[in-house]
Amino acid sequence: MSQAEKKLIFLVTEDWYFWSHRLPMARAARDAGFAVAVATRVQAHGDRIRAEGFALHPLRWRREQLGPFASLAAIAEVYRLYRRERPLIVHHVAQKAALLGGVAALLARVPAVVSIIAGVGYVGTSASRHARIIGGLARLLWPLLLLRRHCRVIVQNDDDRRGIAALKPAAGARVVVIPGSGIDLDYFQPIAEPPTPPVVAAYVGRMIAIKGVADLVAAQQIVQRDGTDLRLVLAGRPDPANPSTLDEATLRDWASRKGVTWLGHVEDVRRVWTQAHIAALASHGGEGLPKTLLEAAAAGRAIVATDVPGTRDIARDGLNAILVPAADVTALAAALKALAIDESRRRHLAEAGRTLVETGFSDAAIGAATVAVYRDLLAALG
Repeated sequence: MSQAEKKLIFLVTEDWYFWSHRLPMARAARDAGFAVAVATRVQAHGDRIRAEGFALHPLRWRREQLGPFASLAAIAEVYRLYRRERPLIVHHVAQKAALLGGVAALLARVPAVVSIIAGVGYVGTSASRHARIIGGLARLLWPLLLLRRHCRVIVQNDDDRRGIAALKPAAGARVVVIPGSGIDLDYFQPIAEPPTPPVVAAYVGRMIAIKGVADLVAAQQIVQRDGTDLRLVLAGRPDPANPSTLDEATLRDWASRKGVTWLGHVEDVRRVWTQAHIAALASHGGEGLPKTLLEAAAAGRAIVATDVPGTRDIARDGLNAILVPAADVTALAAALKALAIDESRRRHLAEAGRTLVETGFSDAAIGAATVAVYRDLLAALG
């Protein structure tokens, strides 16, 4: 089969998300002989995507538009793209692309469909009416759209595998675990800890409530009041398209408190790890496998995190991390303080974290596992 015949389209809501989280998969597919294209809303990364040799198909949809009319318009747009381009495989990235793209792929009779569900996110963790409706619709449609004969679902942790497979047990073998987005181990080399005092904990990621940012601030303030000079660095920007986004006024207020710094967006996150000793993520759940913790572990940082699906796959209690219950600020503060006052323990956890990342979380390993899914589908197509 020629490369032209092996046309593969990645469907992603935002170009930044493709660039930050799915590039290793696309590169591996290109290197394996697929003609790779990306369909997404283009804002800042169009030139970079084209420079990789990928065809680019700009879309008009927006991640936050979930109403019936916007959804129908998006399905129609993607359907027209699939009918025009005639891909052999489409790879739908995250829940919106999986649902709307899944409908378009069914109508357009795309031969094979891969969907990656990287955690249940806001829909799976929020108790709001809106989240319950979207979640119920997803559970109703996923068996039809994601688990058909020539479809595969990629998840990032075993909890999500079991949850999706339970929707159609007979098709459980079509749900595959590929742990994470892949980490460039040459780019993320171990970084020596900065001098102490003070000790610095850092969270890198979107400033959204379900990541537990408020819990981190509260825990750091407890440690400060107890007499340990633990600083907290927050690196990332709000995400207005996410219903749980934090507003800038709240972030500025937190940054005015003793020992708290909000950096905003940081292009090269290695800069954060040059000034921090501990990686912290107080997620309330909905994770796939947090890329921020992969990067932190690769950079040689001990981790404090909550014991939720996805997070515990890379932050392993007693090995490279201390895990605490979600939304337990007291336990979070105790864990942060324990590492702040024990340099030897930090170093031990950091070394184990780097070793863990090297054993199956590299971009090469993730890319190879993804291409294996594509080849499995090609074999099934005959």
